Amino acid sequence: MADRSEAEETYEAGPEQPRGYPRLVALWDGGGASSPLPQSGSVIVGRNRDAGVVLDHGSVSRKHARLEIREDGVVWEDLESANGVRIRGRKLAPSERVAVSWDEPVEVGLTIVVVRSPSTERASLPPSESPMVQVEQWIRLVAGTDMPVLLLGETGVGKGYFARTIHDRSARASGPFVHINCAAIPDNLLESELFGHERGAFTGAAQAKIGLLESASGGTVFLDEVGDLPLSAQSKLLVALERREVMRVGALQPRPFDVRLISATNRSIEGDAAGGRFRQDLYYRLAGLPIRIPSLRDRQDEIRALASRFVVEAARRLRRTEPALSEGALRALVRHSWPGNVRELITVIDRAMLHAPSVIGEEHIALAMGPIASSAPAAQTISTRASDPSDGGETGERERILAALDACAGNQSRAAKMLGIARRTLINRIEQYGLPRPRK
Repeated sequence: MADRSEAEETYEAGPEQPRGYPRLVALWDGGGASSPLPQSGSVIVGRNRDAGVVLDHGSVSRKHARLEIREDGVVWEDLESANGVRIRGRKLAPSERVAVSWDEPVEVGLTIVVVRSPSTERASLPPSESPMVQVEQWIRLVAGTDMPVLLLGETGVGKGYFARTIHDRSARASGPFVHINCAAIPDNLLESELFGHERGAFTGAAQAKIGLLESASGGTVFLDEVGDLPLSAQSKLLVALERREVMRVGALQPRPFDVRLISATNRSIEGDAAGGRFRQDLYYRLAGLPIRIPSLRDRQDEIRALASRFVVEAARRLRRTEPALSEGALRALVRHSWPGNVRELITVIDRAMLHAPSVIGEEHIALAMGPIASSAPAAQTISTRASDPSDGGETGERERILAALDACAGNQSRAAKMLGIARRTLINRIEQYGLPRPRK
């Protein structure tokens, strides 16, 4: 493993595994590793090249843990490592030994490790040409841990769906799932909403109120649009997360809370942290495992299946008979550039359902892709200006904002709705990119 190539470090399938031998598979941000294990006995896991299993990651100590292979699973022992071993969300004490079953995820530093059963002939990560299969593999593995997850990707790719999926597959599934849109809460209410307040803490506080973080105790907090959180609130959030306790506005004593943390943003948050626009210490606290969700234009092979699924869901929601999707309609959907990603596809299907009686044809898709504003040419502007699949990042987002503003005749509220973001987020982006301020 010490001589693994760069290609192998980025999710390539491992070599053929000898029949009857277990295998360790590790994942981390930007890489992964796979190593065969003996049928029985113990091995050292660490960054040291002399370790039995080498995990070449900065969060892993030279001799991080001891792994004992048994018939029914494995036993982990922390060897006084710097960043610890976590099993089922709990950090092991030095020299503590805990048994886990085959394929049960374990946090070793900032890596996720599973030991595959000896009955598995081949232990490999998903093929690199299928980005969504990779994402689903990450989701499956990280769901069994309490590691913080940062979901990255353009607006509308489904970050909220994946956040909910992680929660539903976790040990906290029976607890609350609290979705906090950081961009939608006014600055002057952020502290009260996140941390709560006591009665009489300020004018209008007629009674005490529990904060959103405290209300999620025992479950998961989903910090959506976390990149838009004001700097003044970031420091208070960091303190609360590190201490695992909140201080309600007007309170004298803190209150403990216990949550799993999932965050999401469509911003280049790592760049914002490097540029001082986002606290670096909070970024590192949130980004235990960053997972980038591909845009829909990079997942064209999924569009047909997604469209069929959304037709079924829309029919159920609208309480009507499920219409068929014609081949022409499917071809039109595949041809579209989808600047609004999955969220736009859902909207198009919903609109097409209103036009179509029993079969959704290409003409219904064309109508559904029309603009929210009444001008048909504006819809063409959106499609052509955002159609370059390689135009990602800030440039692509800038063009999508301009296209949406054009389509909505400068109306910021309607443009924000079309883009699937909060109005305040849109205003922040307009200022960030130095765009001319349209009418309010």
